[in-house]
Amino acid sequence: MESSNLGSVPEETLEEQHQQDSSKPVFSAFASRPDRPPTQSSSQKYSPLDWAAYFDREEDVCISDSNDVFHLYMAGKEGPVVFCLHGGGYSGLSFALSAGKIKEKARVVAMDLRGHGKSSTENDLDLSIETMCNDVFAVLNALYGDSPPAIVLVGHSMGGSVAVHVAAKKTLRSLAGLVVVDVVEGTAMASLIHMQKILSNRMQHFSSIEKAIEWSVRGGSLRNIDSARVSIPTTLSYDDSKQCYVYRARLEETEQYWRGWYEGLSEKFLSCPVPKVLLLAGTDRLDSRALTIGQMQGKFQMVVVRHTGHAIQEDVPDEFATLILNFISRNRIGPHGVEIPGLGWRAQPRS
Repeated sequence: MESSNLGSVPEETLEEQHQQDSSKPVFSAFASRPDRPPTQSSSQKYSPLDWAAYFDREEDVCISDSNDVFHLYMAGKEGPVVFCLHGGGYSGLSFALSAGKIKEKARVVAMDLRGHGKSSTENDLDLSIETMCNDVFAVLNALYGDSPPAIVLVGHSMGGSVAVHVAAKKTLRSLAGLVVVDVVEGTAMASLIHMQKILSNRMQHFSSIEKAIEWSVRGGSLRNIDSARVSIPTTLSYDDSKQCYVYRARLEETEQYWRGWYEGLSEKFLSCPVPKVLLLAGTDRLDSRALTIGQMQGKFQMVVVRHTGHAIQEDVPDEFATLILNFISRNRIGPHGVEIPGLGWRAQPRS
C-alpha cells in the first residue's frame, strides 16, 4: 500500500494557498456592515469656506464727508434688491447661504453694519438706532442715487430693528417690502437685563478661526456648519497683544443704545406702509396685544419656522430663501416696484 502524497506538498504551495485564502472575504454576521467613511479632523470639519461660492462680489462704499466705509456683499443681476441687515455680533455673511438661492430671482445686498465685519467707521461703538438708520440711507444713496430700484428690507434681530425704523420713516420711496427675522419688542426688551451676562459668559478668546467656528456650532448659537464656516470668520479679529482671535463687535460697550433698538418696535412695524412679514423661530410667539390684533387684521403675515435657532437665515438657509422669494412673488414686487397685472406701468410703493 502506497503512502499518501499529502506529506509531500511543498511548503511554498501551502504558503501560496494561505495567502489566497486570506484574500478571500470572510463571511460573518458583520459582513453586511458598510465600511466607516474616513473621519475628518476638527480643523477640516470646521475650516472656513469662501463667501464667493454664494455672493458674486464684494464692494466697499465710502460715505461722503466722513471716513466711514461700509462693506457690502452682492449677488444677482435682475429683480428687486433684497437688502439684508444682520443682527448684533453677526456680519453680512450671515445671509451667504440663503443669498446663493435668492440671487436666482432677485438681487441681494448684505451690509456689514457699523462696528461689524469689514466695515470701518469713525466711531464703531455708536450703535444708536438713529446712527445705524442714517448709515443705511447713506449706503443706499451711494449705491443708487436718485433712481433706486425696488427694495425689500430684510433684518435679523438688531438688524430687524434697524429695518423697521428705516421703513417707518417713510422716506425711502422705492421701499416695496419689509421682512423682520426673529425679533419682537416684548421678548427683546425683557432679554436686555440678561444681555451683559450672556455676552460675558460666552467664549472670549480663540486660538484659531476653526476653534471659533466649532464653538459656535457646538455651543448651539448656529446649527448649520456650512453657514458657520462662511459667516464666523468675519465676526472675529486677531488681537496681537493676546495672540488670539476675539470678537470684532464690542457689543458689551454699547449697552446705552440697546433699549433704543426695541422700544416702540411693535407700533413702528405696524405703521410701515408696505407689505411685511414677521419670521419667528419655532419657540417664539407674538408677545404684544398690538401685534396680535394687527396679525388678526391682516396687517402683516407671520410665519413660524420650526427646527431652527435664533439665526433662521443661517440654520435653514434654503427654507429662508424660499420664504423671501415667495414673499416677493406673492406681493408682485418687480425690479421697479409693485407690478400691476394687465397694465403697462408699475406702481411705486407708497412713501
